[in-house]
This record gives sequence, structure tokens and C-alpha cells, in this order.
Amino acid sequence: MLEVRGVRAGYGGLEVLHGIDLEVRRGEVVCLLGNNAAGKTTLVNVILGLVPVTAGTVTFLDQRVDGWPPDRIIGCGIAVVPENGQVFTGLTVLENLRMGLYLKRSAHDGAAALRRVFALYPVLEERQRQTAGLLSGGERQMLAVARALVSDPRMLIMDSPSMGLAPRYVHQQFRTIRQLNREHGVTVLLVEQNANMALALADRGYVLQNGEVVLAGDAKGLLRNEQMRLAYLT
Repeated sequence: MLEVRGVRAGYGGLEVLHGIDLEVRRGEVVCLLGNNAAGKTTLVNVILGLVPVTAGTVTFLDQRVDGWPPDRIIGCGIAVVPENGQVFTGLTVLENLRMGLYLKRSAHDGAAALRRVFALYPVLEERQRQTAGLLSGGERQMLAVARALVSDPRMLIMDSPSMGLAPRYVHQQFRTIRQLNREHGVTVLLVEQNANMALALADRGYVLQNGEVVLAGDAKGLLRNEQMRLAYLT
């Protein structure tokens, strides 16, 4: 579904990614792990067309998309839940969700999408008229996920979904990701620092360090990997 091959990218004259290879197959949960400044968010921005590549290719659904504008890439069926669950705090919950419906071709499709996300997150239906700025951190994260899901994405990119959340919301978030994948068939690229939880959920994983992939493979194998255990799982 998504293929990143030999990608180099950065900001100005500073190269951040040094020949990245990554693949996400249809129906998988693939986690992208690494410490701060490893290059995870830069790679997400490359996939979304927000940072240009200086070498390599990005292919989505058999189309080469590097060099495309972000709106065209999003229109192919990628949705992103940004880091820290960013929402429009001055808008209501329902208005935030409608921001994710701009690709819907009909009001009927939009209404059906809203029903699906309200079934996943009943609290959002209860508070749909409430200003998003009054939600808790965990509820804002739910809203950010729901806003991405109303577009019926072919692939969902979740950037650090556990960051800044209380433990109960972290567990709820990971349960939702599992449900979306297993029950609804959503393909997920999960960008995380919580390696234990991410690998327990994922099919496969990649570990970035200083802009390079230093480990990659089956999630269960990575959990048993000694290098992985010493660097990220202790």
C-alpha cells in the first residue's frame, strides 16, 4: 500500500533522513519507533508531502506521490492524527468532525460516517455541541482520531497517540486502534515512543535512530531482540 524507498529529506541544507526504506501493506498495523529527534515526524511529513524528498521515492497505492501537494496525497485516502491530538479549540465537536468530511461526495455519506465515529466514541456524540477547547486531553485525542476517521481513509497515520495522555486514555487509544484494524480493516502506520505497547499491537515495526532505520522486522521478533530490549524496552 505504502512504499518508501531510499528517501533522503531534511530542512534547508540539513539532511534529517538518510536513505529510509519502509513498507506498509494493506490491512497491517506497522509501528515506527524511535526517540525524540530520530526523524519520525519528518518521515510522516515526507509521506504527506509537507517536506520534499531530495532522493528516493514515496509510492501509495501504486502511484508515486513524492512531489505531489499535500491535498492531492490526502485525497488518495491517507488521513493523519497529528501529534498531541490537535483540534480546532474554538469550534464545537461537531464542527471539528465536519472539517474531516470535506472529501465526502454527499450529505448521506457524511451522516453515515458520523454515525460510525459516534459508535466508536459515544462521548463525542454526547458533547457534539460543546466547544472542543473544553474537552479533556484524552477527549481531544478521541476527537482528533474521529475527525480523521470520518473521511474513511485507506490508511491512517497516527503520530504519537499516547503522548501526554493519562494511562487510562493511553490504553483506550490502543484498544481503539486494535478495533479499527481488526474489525474495520483500517491500515495503520503508528508513530510511537511507547515501544512496548506499539509492538504488542503491531504486525511489524521499524526503529529509527538519527534518521536511519536501525532495526526492522516482525513485531514479536523485535520484542525479543536484545538490542531493542536494551535501547527501548527497559
